[in-house]
Amino acid sequence: MRADRLLSLLLMLQSRGRLSARRLAEALEVSERTIYRDVVALSTAGVPVFTERGPGGGVSLVESYRTSLTGLTRDEIQALFILTIPTALDQLGIGRDVKNALLKLSANLPAALRDGQQRVRQRIYLDSTPWTRSEQPLACLPVIQQAIWNNRRIRMRYRRPFSSEAEGTVEPYGLVAKANVWHLVFALSERLRVIQVSEIITADLLEETFDRPSDLDLQRFWEEWLQKNESRRPIFTVTIRAAPGLVAELVRRYGARMVEGAFHPETDSEGWQVLELHFETFISARERLLGFGAAVEVLEPEQLRLSMADFGRQIAALYSDWKIPG
Repeated sequence: MRADRLLSLLLMLQSRGRLSARRLAEALEVSERTIYRDVVALSTAGVPVFTERGPGGGVSLVESYRTSLTGLTRDEIQALFILTIPTALDQLGIGRDVKNALLKLSANLPAALRDGQQRVRQRIYLDSTPWTRSEQPLACLPVIQQAIWNNRRIRMRYRRPFSSEAEGTVEPYGLVAKANVWHLVFALSERLRVIQVSEIITADLLEETFDRPSDLDLQRFWEEWLQKNESRRPIFTVTIRAAPGLVAELVRRYGARMVEGAFHPETDSEGWQVLELHFETFISARERLLGFGAAVEVLEPEQLRLSMADFGRQIAALYSDWKIPG
């Protein structure tokens, strides 16, 4: 463990230059006293590392102690500097490995190219997390990952629609992270299936192994599965009357695919615009449209219009005694 830490310390000094003992301790999750002991160990091993006290001081390497990484263009190096570690890789437990790999690449760059690292990172940052982020239960993910690497079957219990559960022995072929939501591609009864890992309640690694299909291309299968399920997804169409200027906000929130006729909506004498929206279900349509209050009027279907009116009456009754101050 100490050898790994010494290597990480050396790489940080190579890639970032002079760093305070405090910053090094925070990055390596140890005490400052441990950092100073590690500096002595590196120096004893012949690494030209030294410390300076006072403002602007810290731990650093002799400038000549550098190695060079050749074969990368400036644009390729900038692309590497832009990379961030997706949440999905951290959930797999390999985020630190990716971070260390990037650190090693950075440490071996010529000084002239390495100086641009901070410049790039202060201009472009990739955030792969969605706006509405919810933590998913992923207790089974390590077992599933191990089974996939070693072609071993697992016995899993998982949730099904309408609060039911099922159990079976499956062959796990691959993991796919879609918007940081993990999905398992597996075979059950010789049929390929997909399930969200968060729906798996328990997963037990078995001694039984399986032969992975030689013609299975995980990326191609996933893209075909997405396309097939997208076409099968139920569509609940709603005709609404939107307040002036609201159409642009609807497109921004839901996308042009969901808002039919958004670019040439019909406009009435009051400036309200009539158009169609597409939702997955009746309930999702009601939940989303209620948030717009009186800025949206549902025209069709009748059952949604009546449900919106009923919710409106319930809300009005709940707050009937409340008065606006002043």
